[in-house]
Amino acid sequence: MPGVATSEVEVSIASNKGFWLLLNNDELFVPFAEFPWFKQATLEQITTVEWPSVNHLYWPLLDVDLALESIRHPEQFPLVAKPGQY
Repeated sequence: MPGVATSEVEVSIASNKGFWLLLNNDELFVPFAEFPWFKQATLEQITTVEWPSVNHLYWPLLDVDLALESIRHPEQFPLVAKPGQY
């Protein structure tokens, strides 16, 4: 039976270019140019984020799932859907 998740994720700074995620001792920048689903989101929608597994983040108010690797290396994960097509 799985235990209770103890990892925490937090949005530390948001700007018109993107936002920073704090994941335990790691910091990742999520640029809106690479992740357009967040560009028109409210601060509440961006800061309501869950870390359900080691390599997976979920924004329930936006219904957005991302692998951490796609944030670390967005060039390896080209966009499939264009903004407005989802």
